[in-house]
Amino acid sequence: MAHFARVVMEKQEGPQLLDESIFPDQQILESEQGATVYHIDLPRELNEQECDEYAQRLADYMYESGFDDFDIEISGSGIEEADEVTYDDDDEFYEDFGTMWFNADALDEAEYQGRNVALGKPTAGDVKKFKVYVKNPSGNVVKVNFGQKGARIKKDNPERRRSFRARHNCDNPGPRHKARYWSCRKW
Repeated sequence: MAHFARVVMEKQEGPQLLDESIFPDQQILESEQGATVYHIDLPRELNEQECDEYAQRLADYMYESGFDDFDIEISGSGIEEADEVTYDDDDEFYEDFGTMWFNADALDEAEYQGRNVALGKPTAGDVKKFKVYVKNPSGNVVKVNFGQKGARIKKDNPERRRSFRARHNCDNPGPRHKARYWSCRKW
């Protein structure tokens, strides 16, 4: 089995090899997503502590070279895999993890007046500038219309943005099933 270290980052135009005196046996590859990958062959398998030290040294080198957004992967047998645990009893799960929170609005779709609609995704409106479908506190799907049709908002202007957010009390926008919440979210 080959042992390696990889540095994955956004695509670089004309990437240069890393310092070969520090990182010998390296290749520059491109991932399926188009990212630049520096693949460095390691002479042997590293334990967990050696992996951490090598990753730190590699990260320091990358920062000194002017890169600040990258991921490092290192192969090694000393790295513990996450254990998978299967619970036969809900009570045991509850004892270990407690109550799990569930957001009913996180559902992707629901039925509104006989048709399936996406929940929580603002779209172009028919009555107003925008519309969004959400569930209200009683669990019913409602359509929330908001925005002035035909008006152009200039949220990139700090004065207008500050004035709008103050006028609509956007620090406390209210519930998701009200137009003010969605207007404030747009601004």
